[in-house]
Amino acid sequence: MQQELIEDALYDALLAAALFARNPTRFGGIKIAASAGPVRDRYLDFLKRCLGPEFLSRKLPLNIADDRLFGGLDLSATLQAGRPIFNRGLLAEVNGGLLIVPMAERLSRGLAARIAAVMDRRRVCVQREGFATESAADFGIVLLDERVADDEQVPAELVDRITFQVDLEGFSYRSLEDAIGLFELGLRDDGMPVQAGLSELDDGIIHALCTTAMALGVDSLRALSAAKRVSEQSALWFSRLTVTPEDAAIAARLVLAPRATRCPVEPEETSSEPQPPADCAPSDNDRTQTEQDPVNDKSDPALDEPTSLENLNDLDEVVLGAAKAAIPAGLLSQLLSGQTLRGRGSGSGTSGVQQKGGLRGRPLGVRSGPPSGRARLSVIDTLRAAAPWQKLRAGSTRYPLSRVKITADDFRIQRFKARTETTTIFAVDASGSSALHRLAEAKGAVELLLADCYVRRDQVAVIAFRGKRAEVILPPTRSLVRAKRSLSGLPGGGGTPLALAIDACLQLAHSIARRGETPLIVMLTDGKANVGRDGEPGRERAQSDAVRAAQQVAMCGFTAMVIDTSPQPSEAAQKIATEMHARYLPLPYAGAAEVSRFVKAMA
Repeated sequence: MQQELIEDALYDALLAAALFARNPTRFGGIKIAASAGPVRDRYLDFLKRCLGPEFLSRKLPLNIADDRLFGGLDLSATLQAGRPIFNRGLLAEVNGGLLIVPMAERLSRGLAARIAAVMDRRRVCVQREGFATESAADFGIVLLDERVADDEQVPAELVDRITFQVDLEGFSYRSLEDAIGLFELGLRDDGMPVQAGLSELDDGIIHALCTTAMALGVDSLRALSAAKRVSEQSALWFSRLTVTPEDAAIAARLVLAPRATRCPVEPEETSSEPQPPADCAPSDNDRTQTEQDPVNDKSDPALDEPTSLENLNDLDEVVLGAAKAAIPAGLLSQLLSGQTLRGRGSGSGTSGVQQKGGLRGRPLGVRSGPPSGRARLSVIDTLRAAAPWQKLRAGSTRYPLSRVKITADDFRIQRFKARTETTTIFAVDASGSSALHRLAEAKGAVELLLADCYVRRDQVAVIAFRGKRAEVILPPTRSLVRAKRSLSGLPGGGGTPLALAIDACLQLAHSIARRGETPLIVMLTDGKANVGRDGEPGRERAQSDAVRAAQQVAMCGFTAMVIDTSPQPSEAAQKIATEMHARYLPLPYAGAAEVSRFVKAMA
């Protein structure tokens, strides 16, 4: 095979497609990270050629209905026949074939979890509307990852159940075309791989794969099982009778390296046993003991071979080195900087929380219930619920003139899911000698957030508190010019009416929530209140009022953040954050960019 003429990353991508095509249902699936274009189309064409022209494949529409995906009642056939007629879903239709999922990063986690459950059982079970049925659904899945931002991720429920992950970003069409030509030329020269019986997998190979997975932070047993299957398939691909260390290295590159969550630590050099000082020659007794000791007798040929433990260690290093060399450059830079892919969601930005129900948004399925001004009747689902009972209701005298007999229990209402806008409320402590510095940070953060507000559909409001009052100097807006004008003339100095500021944030948050939007409270303060709710000075009373106001925010359940702007983290600000159930962030020297970054992460 012309492996030495193909770039390593491209060769691994083509080998992953070739191995996956040998048994797609056994390997689960493959994820292809690439934007739509000729490079991805050419790779998919190569994958289909490996599968064969007769191999079944179907695409998954992004907004497919549940009854079309999993199966359901065929309404027209049921009404015509007078008995329930079941319609097979897409997952049952693709049994034994391949399911292609475009824009997999936009799949909801709920839908991904249900597809993953079908993949685990290899059967699709439907139990609703008065009937239950099962169909075989053993298929492989191709996840097309087209994300353009880091916060867009393919749901982990599906990624954990596939074997291969391929990244085609950075490759040109010409380089991919040349690599495919060389790869297929190597197959013609060497002949197609021959299926042969493999001997039992050696314990050293399994130990090396487990050691590599631990070093890379891969804690999924499915990934280890997939690496074992790939090593076996690699041996069959290269017509070997046993799984060799080279096959284990291929499995580590194709399966474990893309799943790395930490950078493997370089093994420390182990020092040999301490040697005696150079000026200390061995005594005659020591020399005699050494000559008579059979353990140190080098004439035994069995002692010239390395021990089995040393072989295992050498194999571990080979497999781990192959996996580390195959970690994608972008992932490697994140791991080296201390970042990890854990905990990332699969959403598409910070455009507000999701609200269910209502009359508009993305369809979220149906439920039983009567229609009303806040719930829309789903006519098709109502007829589908009534269809199985038409034969029983035919002899009833309740509906003598009705062709389709519907009762109140048959009513189905449509549910919707819509994202709400997020409004960030900045409460800026404008008191004290360092107020100018904090106001500069707030101004910069507001300007940075407003620069992206049209993309994220966010709004920003600013509340300044000093002296004996807290006032809204910037109502919720997306206007950057208006924000700059409102903040430019804000003076500083005076006391710290923290309780009044929290009350003002709470009142504004309630008005934002009544409009159907999502409020986010961000307070920039040191937490050292010295003015009470009544405007009178007094540190102890002011602190008590601030704690009670913070508890009211926690009772309302609003998301909040307290940014401590004191020179050192203060207990007062920490206490306010605790009572508010808010995230505490000590940033005594925070810049506008840092504040903006943390606020966007919370939104």
